[in-house]
Parts: sequence; C-alpha cells; structure tokens
Amino acid sequence: MHTVLLVDDELRMLDLVELFLMPHGIKCIKETSGKKAIEIVKKEKINLILLDVMMPEMDGWEVCKEIREFSKVPIIMLTARSDKLDLVKGLNIGADDYISKPFDERELVARVKAILRRFSEDEKDNNVTISHNEFLLNTETYSLQYQDLIVHLTLKEFYILKALISRPSKTFTREELLAAAWEYETETDIRTVDSHIRNLRDKLKKAGFPTNEFLRTAWGIGYKWS
Repeated sequence: MHTVLLVDDELRMLDLVELFLMPHGIKCIKETSGKKAIEIVKKEKINLILLDVMMPEMDGWEVCKEIREFSKVPIIMLTARSDKLDLVKGLNIGADDYISKPFDERELVARVKAILRRFSEDEKDNNVTISHNEFLLNTETYSLQYQDLIVHLTLKEFYILKALISRPSKTFTREELLAAAWEYETETDIRTVDSHIRNLRDKLKKAGFPTNEFLRTAWGIGYKWS
C-alpha cells in the first residue's frame, strides 16, 4: 500500500482529499502543520506529498524547500492561486507538479496514481542507468552524471531528461514531453515544459555541465538532446 502525506491547515480539505484517495487503496497521513510534516517525512516512508501552499507559520514553499534538502519524495503543490509565477516558484524549489483549487476529483486521483505508478515501476526497473556519450541518467537516485559531476533531479526533470536521452536523435515537441512527464490526461499548460527546461538548464549550468552543447531548443517545435 502506498502512503501519501496530506499537508493543509484546513481539516475539511484534508478529510476531502483522503475521501478521494482511500477507495484506491492509498493510505493517507494528515497533517496541518508544515513543521510537523517535515518531521514525518524524516521518520516515515512516504511515497508522495500533497502540500498546500497557503499555510500559517510555515507556508508550502518553505516546507517544500526544506524537504528537498534531505528527500526526493515527489511533491504536488495545492494552490488556490493561478498566478504563473507561483508555478515557476514551485518548480524552482523542487516541486514536481501543482494542482489549482478547486480541483476535480478525477484529475487529483489521476495525478496521484500516475506518480505512484511511476515510482513503483522505477523501483522494479533493473536498468539502473541510461547512458548517452558521457552522460549517465540514474533511475535509482534520480540523478544525472557527467564525468565527475552529479546533479539530482526532481521527478518531472527526470522524466523529461529520460525521454530526451533515451532517443537523442529525436526532436520532442512540448506536447510529447508533457505526456512523457505527466503520463495522464491533464490541462497543464504546455509552457510548463519550458519552465522545467529552464530550471533544468540553470541547475546543470551551475553544476558545471556543458548544457548548451547538449540540451538544445528546436525553435517552433520543442527540445532535443544531442
């Protein structure tokens, strides 16, 4: 059974999300405090976190950032705000996805099940690395290695890179990368892919990777790894 940590200062919202997920065999741990949620992640085996943004004392951005200092557990941000800057901010600090409130039950369940399924498949995958030239993508640690450099990736960054590196001769459209990273019907703006690519380039550049030589933009189409 998978365990999902629900973090929201509204008990009504926690109960509602639990009601949506429990029929699908998902165990829910509910927490109203961001600080206590961090302690739970340190002690319990958590497969996914649904994290509300607007919380008192410690907001979702702060919680996400602190969790990313010690864990790669997938995080979906729940936000009542639709500002694109919120999305970019979330991706910058390590969130894997976001859902705007009020959300549709089917959309929420689909996103949760897709991430949990992906995580389970990766744990069973015997092919630990995917390689191309001097790049090694590790499916166990969700990291990319180039020579002696290593960068750890968010879940979405990992799946986008996995698609690109697995077929280096192919130019992927944004729609194809969206499908590769999300794996379910979603209303997510395809420009979200651009935000992930931008964050990925910044992360690799800061680590010393020759990003511009390999992660290329195909103008008017999408991206490729060459």
